[in-house]
Amino acid sequence: MDVSSKTSNDISFDDFKEQIISDYEIAFLSRTCSLLGRKEVLTGKAKFGIFGDGKELPQLAMARSFKNGDFRSGYYRDQTFMMALGLLKPKDFFHALYATTDIEKEPMSAGRQMGGHFLTHSLNTDGSWKDLTKQKNSSADISCTAGQMPRLLGLAQASKVYRNQKGLDSAKFSVNGNEIAWGTIGNASTSEGMFFETINAAGVLQVPMVISIWDDEYGISVPAKHHTTKEDISKVLKGFQRTDDENGYEIFKVNGWDYTALMHAYENAADIARQEHVPVMIHVKELTQPQGHSTSGSHERYKDNNRLAWERDNDCNKRFKEWILESGIANNEELESIEKRIKRTVREAKKQAWEEYLEGLLSAKNTLVSLIDQAAAKSPNKNFLNKLKNDLIATEEPIKKDLAISARKSLRFLLGETSTEKTALVNWTTNFLKESQDTYSKHLYSENENKATNINAIAPIFKDDAEEVDGRVILRDNFDKLFEKYPNTLIFGEDTGAIGDVNQGLEGMQEKYGDIRVSDTGIRETTIIGQGLGMALRGLRPIAEIQYLDYIFYALPTLTDDLASLLYRTAGKQKAPLIIRTRGHRLEGIWHSGSEMGGLIHLLRGMYILAPRNMTQAAGFYNTLLKSDEPALVIESLNGYRLKEKKPSNLGEYCTPIGKIETIKEGNDITLVSYGSTLRIVEKAAKELLEVGIDAEIIDAQTLLPFDITKDVLESIKKTNRLLVIDEDVPGGCSAYLLNEIIEKQGAFKYLDSPPQTLSAKAHRPAYGSDGDYFSKPNREDIFEKVYAIMHEVSPNDYPKLR
Repeated sequence: MDVSSKTSNDISFDDFKEQIISDYEIAFLSRTCSLLGRKEVLTGKAKFGIFGDGKELPQLAMARSFKNGDFRSGYYRDQTFMMALGLLKPKDFFHALYATTDIEKEPMSAGRQMGGHFLTHSLNTDGSWKDLTKQKNSSADISCTAGQMPRLLGLAQASKVYRNQKGLDSAKFSVNGNEIAWGTIGNASTSEGMFFETINAAGVLQVPMVISIWDDEYGISVPAKHHTTKEDISKVLKGFQRTDDENGYEIFKVNGWDYTALMHAYENAADIARQEHVPVMIHVKELTQPQGHSTSGSHERYKDNNRLAWERDNDCNKRFKEWILESGIANNEELESIEKRIKRTVREAKKQAWEEYLEGLLSAKNTLVSLIDQAAAKSPNKNFLNKLKNDLIATEEPIKKDLAISARKSLRFLLGETSTEKTALVNWTTNFLKESQDTYSKHLYSENENKATNINAIAPIFKDDAEEVDGRVILRDNFDKLFEKYPNTLIFGEDTGAIGDVNQGLEGMQEKYGDIRVSDTGIRETTIIGQGLGMALRGLRPIAEIQYLDYIFYALPTLTDDLASLLYRTAGKQKAPLIIRTRGHRLEGIWHSGSEMGGLIHLLRGMYILAPRNMTQAAGFYNTLLKSDEPALVIESLNGYRLKEKKPSNLGEYCTPIGKIETIKEGNDITLVSYGSTLRIVEKAAKELLEVGIDAEIIDAQTLLPFDITKDVLESIKKTNRLLVIDEDVPGGCSAYLLNEIIEKQGAFKYLDSPPQTLSAKAHRPAYGSDGDYFSKPNREDIFEKVYAIMHEVSPNDYPKLR
């Protein structure tokens, strides 16, 4: 659609003039912050900087159409937009640059992310939701290019769900689904697969989403010809343009220096997306990047003189100022007066932010200097301590690292000494390190009362006449109870809807609850997770189904960079309680065998990873998670859906505890720890071990993140004095992790009479067929022989060599 250069008819000329002057002030303010921010990095006060200069005008236009309840999912160039909404003050900008760890001073992440990563606070201090319909919202940014796109899809889909699904509690989250999800991305990042997958999914779903593409014709140093076919993303995506007969996108193209055209484009885009629930794309061309990509280099290295001259002439702020002067809206003296005032404001904000940043550090420095001085007076190592003290005094602008190093080194010179002065220094150092560490380590998981590890276990109840059914029936009937109990819960994925998932764990659920709450998706793992993440950010309780665990790696960037880190990188100010349902373990073959747990447990810290051995356990985990509000991955046993289990009478109510192990069989000779489908093989091997006089205790890990928070495995080892960890991950994978948890964290080493060991799969993927499975993963004979060999070493006479 062409965009004409006309202004809105809804405001008078005086109002329009006031808007223009206000917008110029914000544009100039943002640019001044960018310029001064770069200088702060180059002087060493900040580590790195990446700014939004050159993108000011289109962001002002976007801000004009952004309403309460709307959500932004953008990237690190959007500072002008945040300033235009009043969500980023110049002092906030500099506190972010300095990485201030006070959330009140640096409200974007308390110093956990570099500047340019923006968010708004969705949660109260107790972790409960704020009323998101009464504020303008920004989901927390990540640095990874195009990583914001999958989340954008879910933020938009939430509006569609709220508009069309009856019976939802939308009081704090939506007003009839009128909210738009606004996405921003650089033109070079549209080369990423996440972008294309999101574009396609949004076109299929027809969700209220407006995507702005800031096009300055470069991706760092690489020009558009190396990024985009035809060097024009809107040309590439022309086939997505909707018609009278076919759904699709509305696509706008507009120059980034054309103020009135931008305003008109964004007004039109907002109206279409908000009213019709149609995705819209705005390709903003002819933008510039006056300071280059970041503070790590200069764009003069890769732009020729003609391009640099063009950028100077077509800088959007410069063109905006020229247009204001030509239109007679203001004269040069008026604009220069505004510019001088803003420069003073920004300089003062920078000065105040730096003083506030240093204030606590200088106080701590003075205290530490005094403590070292007092300890030195009583120490034979006085000269060494005084040198440390004087070096610290000479550090005029210390950071926490400087204080920590000085304090810790000083204690080395006090080894073996006893004095009240030393005790005071030790106590200060311990407290300082703990308080400092907390500012960087808290909020990886929920710290609220309803966190998942606080949900008490409720045992499944089995009546005397409890029928034995396929495991998938327990899941199906439990989901039925949950959908009835929690109206905001919905589930979606490949084959999830019409056929009730590939293993029939959702049989009949779409027919009963409708195709909004139980729905099919395309084959697109990244945006399935993105749907769930975005909807969870807006108060829904989504369950995203990835058909097989092996396929979760196609969604891994969104899981690890966005979902798992969300609570942490927002310092507890945003949450996305997304449950991911998948299945894995023991299927024969390279794919669908689903046992690559070592990678997941290390990459997904910040989420719970649950590996139930049967469907009764799995259903209990879903019940537990829906009582809490944290993200989790539940891995159902792929070969367990048709195995018979007794059906509990309290479906939807019983809770499998998170962070607790379960002892499956008691024994006295050795502790065997495993999880998932492998447990069934361990149980069979244990029966055979009894035949040769070996009584093994079997422990089901159940939850891998977190593992055994009550240290019950330790109590088992105190009894058996031996340990074998068994799983079907590769060597050094999850079994090594569990061994570290038990030996190092729980301190089990001193209770062992034999070396702790692991039994894992071979280093390759499992080969196809029953023989491939047998020779690739731990089998019953492997387990028997491994345990027997351990006992042979203990007592060769009682357990003579097997082979």
